[in-house]
Amino acid sequence: MACSCCSKRPRPMIAKFVPLLLVLFVASCSWSASADRSSGGRGNGTQTTQFRSGDELRAYRRILARMDRLKKASVKTIQSPDGDVIHCVPAHQQPAFNHPKMRGQKPEDEPEERPKMSADAAEEEPVFTQAWSDGGESCPSGTVPIRRTTERDLQRYSGSLRRYGMKPRASVVRRDSTSDGHEHAVGYVTGDQFYGAKASLNVWPAKVASAAEFSLSQIWVISGTFGNDLNTIEAGWQVSPELYGDNSPRFFTYWTSDAYQATGCYNLHCSGFIQTNSRIAIGAAISPASAYNGRQFDISLLLWKDPRRGHWWLQLGSGPLVGYWPSRLFTHLGGHANMVQFGGEVVNTRPSGSHTPTQMGSGHFPREGFNRAAYFRNVQVVDWDNNLIPARNLRLVADHPACYGIQGGYNRAWGNYFYYGGPGRNVRCP
Repeated sequence: MACSCCSKRPRPMIAKFVPLLLVLFVASCSWSASADRSSGGRGNGTQTTQFRSGDELRAYRRILARMDRLKKASVKTIQSPDGDVIHCVPAHQQPAFNHPKMRGQKPEDEPEERPKMSADAAEEEPVFTQAWSDGGESCPSGTVPIRRTTERDLQRYSGSLRRYGMKPRASVVRRDSTSDGHEHAVGYVTGDQFYGAKASLNVWPAKVASAAEFSLSQIWVISGTFGNDLNTIEAGWQVSPELYGDNSPRFFTYWTSDAYQATGCYNLHCSGFIQTNSRIAIGAAISPASAYNGRQFDISLLLWKDPRRGHWWLQLGSGPLVGYWPSRLFTHLGGHANMVQFGGEVVNTRPSGSHTPTQMGSGHFPREGFNRAAYFRNVQVVDWDNNLIPARNLRLVADHPACYGIQGGYNRAWGNYFYYGGPGRNVRCP
């Protein structure tokens, strides 16, 4: 993680054992609960929901069974100070290889050719620190660190467990749509063929008001239309109490090939992203984070398409690779992207009928500038010839500027940059 200097989601209920006759009765009616689970934050956070179908119960068992397989496969288990459990799993046994078309395979070799940077591009510290490894812990070579999904995580989840680890079907990346409660402040480029994107963004412990909401900052690489054929790959940091159980900013990835309908997931929750790095745990907390009027810590991310094999790789700045999204996952992104988007997103559930006070970025408006507002700097794209070039004609837009704003500029040290974010509910954003 680079430090920028001046220049620059009630406690889960314990599953109840139900007499056999009651189970048979419930099953003959509507498959009520075999076990209770907390909703984890819808409404006032005290409502509990139940398994409403056999499908839900099977999904619950399936997820836990997958975690048990990873636990048995792990060659080392690390207890993180923040409560996470990290399993060091042989790379060929990670979730991606559960897919029928991938079984028996192993991660591919790293590409020989990476995007070409300009000669005067500043070298950045490539690896950011995470809570699980901050004390010197690490996974052995040939393994990948995987954050364990626990029963508590599942009990806290308010959605359908059949979609655990997936964004809601109503999710959008379209910058001008907020009807589903998603609000954005982003910079974007469109109208060309893009083969990747790169930027540095500072990390903040954004305050999220409800477990049903989240706050994130990320890069989207997008292709297709904003119908059911939208393809995206995404990476950045996110605060999601429902998904992770706390308010820490966490490194995350996402992908979809059908506009968030039936494909894709966060992190390693499904067969998709293939991790190759043994030092970074996707879904684990980033530590430290930036402080208001204090030191600024940012991460540099590069998403790019290997021109030879067509896979989309995730790289930490100019340094090590994290892994890749296989080209077979996608339709439109099998070729190129037609839009790249950088910036922040929050979910606004409008608690009590008012706008949420969930923060985007630092929780402060762009006008406050460095040391106070969240930023993206050195905003770049990868062109047809695998060159990293400035993101020309970068357009800035905020869905609700009185709640979350954005403003940008250019200088030699930061290239194309912008500040973004805000506090959500305030006197001008009721």
